[in-house]
Amino acid sequence: MAVSLSKGGNVSLTKEAPGLTAVTVGLGWDVRTTTGTDFDLDASAIAVNTQGKVYSDQHFVFFNNKQTPDQTIVHTGDNLTGEGAATTSRSTSTWPASRPTSTRSSSRSPYDAETRSQNFGQVRNAYIRIVNQAGGTEIARYDLSEDAATETAMVFGELYRNGAEWKFRAVGQGYASGLVGIAQDFGVNV
Repeated sequence: MAVSLSKGGNVSLTKEAPGLTAVTVGLGWDVRTTTGTDFDLDASAIAVNTQGKVYSDQHFVFFNNKQTPDQTIVHTGDNLTGEGAATTSRSTSTWPASRPTSTRSSSRSPYDAETRSQNFGQVRNAYIRIVNQAGGTEIARYDLSEDAATETAMVFGELYRNGAEWKFRAVGQGYASGLVGIAQDFGVNV
């Protein structure tokens, strides 16, 4: 049974799934029903060092850069409306032996949010889930429950290493400055 997390909560993925070597990070939401306009949330991930800064701009994974140079993070798909799929955006992550203390933050933002006048206040039932690639078992899940009426981007969670353990933390931090704000906070040149 998957561990259900609240904002700020964390779980040891290593203890929950012994032998874990790779996960799929799935992001989902319900279709916006107020106007019928499609609501495309774009998933992204950033691999950062122990100082919390991106290794390089190529370690910012999103729809225009689908993998890190070492392929430890790979963007594997996106549903443009959220309709009909339990998980609508996915990335895969493998544990790199060369970076024993790296962190990956998973975020998402409405596509073209300013032009479309869209924000997270218009999204229902958004979540992030961590799934063991070997067998497809869900290990952890964080359901975003708070109102984020002005935020146009959100850091949902982070995978990180603590000693020998890989962990997941439910973050739920919104940004009114969009994906650019998240990228700049982590040191990505935009």
